[in-house]
Amino acid sequence: MALLYEKKNGIAYLTLNRPEAQNAFDPETVVEIVAAWTDYKNDDTLRCAILTGAGREVFSSGADLKRLIPLMTGARQPETEADHQVQKDPFMAQKAFLRNFKLYKPVVAAINGHAIAGGFEILYGTDIRIAAAGARFGLQEVKWSIVPLMGSTVKLPRQMPYARAMEMLLTGELIDAEEALRLGFINKIAAPDQVMAEAERVATIIARNGPLAVRAIKQSALEGIGLPLKEGLAKELEIGIPVFLSEDAKEGPRAFKEKRAPRFQGK
Repeated sequence: MALLYEKKNGIAYLTLNRPEAQNAFDPETVVEIVAAWTDYKNDDTLRCAILTGAGREVFSSGADLKRLIPLMTGARQPETEADHQVQKDPFMAQKAFLRNFKLYKPVVAAINGHAIAGGFEILYGTDIRIAAAGARFGLQEVKWSIVPLMGSTVKLPRQMPYARAMEMLLTGELIDAEEALRLGFINKIAAPDQVMAEAERVATIIARNGPLAVRAIKQSALEGIGLPLKEGLAKELEIGIPVFLSEDAKEGPRAFKEKRAPRFQGK
């Protein structure tokens, strides 16, 4: 399978599984990861997701230039069922890369290797990012007169300083993990054999927190980031007050008082 999708202890694991092709997104990957994102979104037993790639060298090189891009441009005709599904839904690839897919549950990226082009762009939709030492990041589309259309010109300048974002976009040069950490684009650098363990540590902490509060926090952050301050604060109240009035919000302080772990029900 192009994507491995597993569930364990309230955590969804999505592993890009084409190491022989640098974990590039072909039509099969697109179809399978959209199905996985949708299942994760709708499964109330899942509290956090971890996105990673197979192997130790490359997290993902983005869209497959031999199979996905030619299909989307019309240079290649559909051959497989996945080809037909991608061709039928012009927004499916965007959903795969989390460009226009509303997901208020958290996603931790376990970046096991280089994240290039679309493999870099999908990270915009993740919330916490653990990278392997030696990983490199960037967008080289401009070198081939292509615009990176999975959100880069809009999202990257919001996730790191404007001038550095524009340097990456306009030059196509890559940065290393240390620079990505300094710019605040990733949270932590780990030894290659410790990336998944660190991602699981973070995901487990999140999965133990109140699921309603976790979702509301992410939703408020995403919806409020482009709003004027007054409107953003109003949006925070709109999203947060229902959680404050929930049964979970009663259970949390009760558990604290009784010195036990809370038993959240998502209600």
